[in-house]
Amino acid sequence: MRFKPRAILWDLDGTIVDSNACHLYTWESVLKTHGYRIDRGIYTENFGRKSSALLTALLGFEPEQDLMLELIGEKERLYQKIAADWITLIPGVLTWLEEAQVLNISQAIASSAPIGNITTVLEIMNLGRFFEVIVPGTDLPAKPHPDIFLHAARSLDVPPQDCLVIEDAISGVEGAYQAGMPCIAVSTTHTPEELQQADLIIKDFNVPFVETLKKLNLN
Repeated sequence: MRFKPRAILWDLDGTIVDSNACHLYTWESVLKTHGYRIDRGIYTENFGRKSSALLTALLGFEPEQDLMLELIGEKERLYQKIAADWITLIPGVLTWLEEAQVLNISQAIASSAPIGNITTVLEIMNLGRFFEVIVPGTDLPAKPHPDIFLHAARSLDVPPQDCLVIEDAISGVEGAYQAGMPCIAVSTTHTPEELQQADLIIKDFNVPFVETLKKLNLN
């Protein structure tokens, strides 16, 4: 059965924008000032998780709440300050956003990032016009819990089975599966082998939008 989405739920970091280097730099910079060094392998494994979970993984322990908030706050302020000089669009993604809009497919951001980061990125890249709903993950269970996707679907008034998730993270792909939503994974952060739970895997968005959707033949 050919799948025709009524809504697309987009992840942000690693999916719409290449922000990996900026996030890594800001985490390393802030944690260094507090006497911590991070393992880049652990960072890569946990990229795309909400800040509290990522920070805990980087430190190797869960910090006290005050320290957690202090470190995350410093990191996000630095990220928002310098992001314009660091981040770029994933190749081809603008065409996909434009074509989905022309086809009257509703679009939402469903990202683990805090709202300040999301709005900063959308403003820098002039992308706000594409999205009817923005759902940050700050106050919701972290992916792979499906809550962020289900919340976005409810906000758009679209049943989960009629939504398409586009993700780059293993946890996001699993969250889409848990939400009962088809998923296209873009292999910008993880290898195709690591993203096998997705219904379709692409390298970037330099592939035709409609033709790619036709490959989502779901039972």
